[in-house]
Amino acid sequence: MTPASVHLTPGHEAFRSEVRAVLDAHVVPCLAEWERSRCIPRPAWRLLGKHGLLGVGYAPDRDLFHSLVLLEELGRTGYAGFRAAVGVHAYMATHYLAKSGSPFLRARYLAPAVAGEKIAALAVTEPDAGSDLAGLAVSATAAGEHVVLRGVKSMITNGTTADFFVVAARTGVGSAGPAGISLFVVDSASPGVSVRPQETVGWHCADTAEVRFSDVRVPTGNMIGRVGTGFRQLMHGFQLERFVAAALALGGIESCLDATRTHLRTRHVFGGRLSDLQSVRHAMAELFTELAAARHLVHDAAWRLSQDDLPAAECSMAKLYTTELACRVADRCLQLHGANGYLAGSAVARAHAEARAATMAAGPSEVMRDLIAGEMVDLG
Repeated sequence: MTPASVHLTPGHEAFRSEVRAVLDAHVVPCLAEWERSRCIPRPAWRLLGKHGLLGVGYAPDRDLFHSLVLLEELGRTGYAGFRAAVGVHAYMATHYLAKSGSPFLRARYLAPAVAGEKIAALAVTEPDAGSDLAGLAVSATAAGEHVVLRGVKSMITNGTTADFFVVAARTGVGSAGPAGISLFVVDSASPGVSVRPQETVGWHCADTAEVRFSDVRVPTGNMIGRVGTGFRQLMHGFQLERFVAAALALGGIESCLDATRTHLRTRHVFGGRLSDLQSVRHAMAELFTELAAARHLVHDAAWRLSQDDLPAAECSMAKLYTTELACRVADRCLQLHGANGYLAGSAVARAHAEARAATMAAGPSEVMRDLIAGEMVDLG
């Protein structure tokens, strides 16, 4: 198979074929039901773990481009909730354990998460704080060999089914701003943890929830890294998170364009195929051109990340451009489907309803523009 990028090898494309085969056989036929049930069932997590799809980012024989391929294929399933849930589990919550967790934490939480035996969630966002980490209010007060967590997290993916949360909390009395933020692993079954589902427009099987911590006692051994290093860890992790969001959106764009191309080739009007109309052909030509540009941007961000760099501007650019493009593609493709595209349950209608959320997750587009301007205008 010819690689889709200069950064990919035949080995990466062989891995793509393996991933697509697993998803087509075991995941895609079930996604509509998982959307209705508002979560991914546990047997599905274990199946993904069995096939090694939850630990690609931590496998010694895989590089970041194997992760890129996996993320693109998750996006191509056409269900943003599924790809978000797996992305958070495999590349966000577990990332901090792999990067800075103690051997104890990696054995107790990371290993079973990679195997699909435990479901992971990242609890950073709060009702009044998201990208602005300085505004986090959930507190972790020292109490001997424990800390006591108090506060509320919101919009947490995998919220009701998670076995553990990686929680960003403010440590130290009276600490403010970015200083004093630490990361902890919190078992969802701990006394004082309560979860309330939050209904969203789309992304239903992402299992979005509010998580409340009411005097939750967490062993100090469950801290990830050292006290007060959470802000720095999150700043590094956000670059990976934005790359993940871009790669997932890239796959979603491809899925939407594939569905539209099939429709245009099979839909007959005025004595010919829709795909024969010049206005339609030119519209698709523009979308495929933008997809190619997005692919180069995302793959370049992957290469920079693979160099152990911290490409904040490039990851922000990739996330901004690709998630915004997904909205434009979904809107144009729905129009090209005509009334059929507006029917509930159609692939393009689902893409249209779900694309916007990706421009807000992992930092909204406005924050991405501000980060890019800081690098390119103020420092460039």
